[in-house]
Amino acid sequence: MMIKHLPMLPAERALKVISGRWKAVILYQLFDSPKRLSELSRLMPHVSQKVLIQQLREMESHGLLTREIYAQVPPRVDYSATELGKSLKPIIKSLCDWGRKHAEALDQDHRLIDCPVDAYEGNKEVEEKTLTPVRTKQSTKKKLIAEQHI
Repeated sequence: MMIKHLPMLPAERALKVISGRWKAVILYQLFDSPKRLSELSRLMPHVSQKVLIQQLREMESHGLLTREIYAQVPPRVDYSATELGKSLKPIIKSLCDWGRKHAEALDQDHRLIDCPVDAYEGNKEVEEKTLTPVRTKQSTKKKLIAEQHI
């Protein structure tokens, strides 16, 4: 697969490679062990299969993960984070920390959910969670209404 033109400025290049709504969540799922497409879909139910495959292909072309195809019926494909992909773990953690500080500074921290890397930082016994990167408008609206009645 051909790598799309990447910026020459290192910071811009890094942002281009990791940008994408689901890339950090996908990497988090692959930090610990390889996963099949069906497992990733189950762990991230709000991602369409088309978008998931697109993000996986981009990450593979940038060297963040590998795809291993097994010659069997039905075909089996496993995705694994490469060492280069795993090296993003502290960077993603830093982005989560900064995002939390940013939300607090703008008094929007009540809208945040836990960062996947925060859970990973704990014990390996942390159960796999189904991750959703955004709250629905309905749950945020209910919380705001509940806060107004207090």
